[in-house]
Amino acid sequence: MGLYSSMVSFYKSMEKNMISITITSKNESLHLPRLLKSLKLQTFKDFETIVVDNASTDGTKDIARKFGARVFDKGPERSAQRNYGVQVSRGQYILVLDADMTLAPGVLADCIGVVTNDPKVGALIIPEKSFGIGFWTKYKVFEREFYVGDKTIEAPRFFKKTTFKKFNGYDTGITGPEDYDLPLRMRKAGVKIGRIKSYIYHDEGRFSPFKSAKKKYYYASHSGTFLKRHPEQVLSLGNLILRPIFFKKWKKMISHPGLTLGMLIVKIFEGTGAFLGAINSGIIVTAKHDKNT
Repeated sequence: MGLYSSMVSFYKSMEKNMISITITSKNESLHLPRLLKSLKLQTFKDFETIVVDNASTDGTKDIARKFGARVFDKGPERSAQRNYGVQVSRGQYILVLDADMTLAPGVLADCIGVVTNDPKVGALIIPEKSFGIGFWTKYKVFEREFYVGDKTIEAPRFFKKTTFKKFNGYDTGITGPEDYDLPLRMRKAGVKIGRIKSYIYHDEGRFSPFKSAKKKYYYASHSGTFLKRHPEQVLSLGNLILRPIFFKKWKKMISHPGLTLGMLIVKIFEGTGAFLGAINSGIIVTAKHDKNT
C-alpha cells in the first residue's frame, strides 16, 4: 500500500499543473501537423494532446497518433467533441483549439502563469491573429484586428477544468455561438475571466464571403436558444454588419478606407446569410411576436 500511495501521490502532483489540450478535427490533414508542431515548441512542457476527430477520411487520426496525441472519434458537432475531450482529459486545466490554429511558443506558459498567480481566474482569453491567402482574406484579417481586446467578441479557450465542469461545458444544443454562451454563463455567475498577451494564429485559408454567408445562415438557424438565453447580445453579436466595436475604432476604419470597404462588403454577405437563417428558424418571427405580446 505504501508504494501504491506514493505512486498515486506522484501522478497527482504531476497533474497539478498539467494542461489537457483538446483539438477538434474533421479532415484536417493539411492543418493539423502545423498545430502539433507548434505544441512541440511550447516553453511549458507539462501537457497532453487530445484529438477528438469526427470521422475523418484523410488520415487526420494517423497524423495525430504520430505526434503522440490521444485520439478519439466523436460527433456530431464541435461542442460535443470538446466536451468529450474534457471528459477523457487528465489535466487540471483545459485548452480547446481548432485544427487550423497554431500557438506562439509562450502561450501555455503565459496561461499557467496567470492562473497560478491569481487563483480566482477561472478562464482565459488568448488573443488571435488571422492569416490566409486570396483576395477576400485580407478583409477578414482586417476585421479580426478590431476584436482584439473586445470582451464581447473574444471568447476564452483556456479553462480550469473544475470551472468548465461546473457549467457543464459547451451547450450541445447551440451551434455557432457556443463559444460565447459558455463564458457569458460564467460571467453572469461571477467567474473571473482573464487574458494573456501571447497569440494564437488562425489560418483563414482562402476566405470566401459566399461560403462564410452560408456558414452564418447555418449558425443563425441554430441560434434560437442562445438569443433567448442572452438577449442582450443581439447588438454586439447578432448585428454582424454594424457592430459597436467598429464605431469605437473609427479612426482605424478611416485610416484604411480600402480595407474598410472590403470588410463592409464581407459583413453584408454574412449579415444577409444570418438574417435569412434567422427567418428560416423562426427567430425573427418569434422576436416580433414577443415584442407585440
